[in-house]
Amino acid sequence: MIAEIQVLPRPLGTAESRYAHVDAAIAAITASGLSYEVGAMGTTFEGTPDQVWALLRTVHEATLAAGADGCLSVIKVSAGAEDDGPSVQDLVGKHR
Repeated sequence: MIAEIQVLPRPLGTAESRYAHVDAAIAAITASGLSYEVGAMGTTFEGTPDQVWALLRTVHEATLAAGADGCLSVIKVSAGAEDDGPSVQDLVGKHR
């Protein structure tokens, strides 16, 4: 299964670190051990359905735990009916 999450915290960060809350979200993804890619507008990662769904919640909650007053998370999820669905490589490999 593959997912992309974009966190939109309020505020984005702190006076000392402009993107502190977003950085906390990315740190949660890094700590998961799953394969991921950070993009300009979101982060894509892949794993089993149980791993992906749990990590989406963890990322959203990590943003709030970092001190955001609120957070809107925009997610995209892709999986096949008979298998785990496409990988990042399947979707963008030919464009690299």
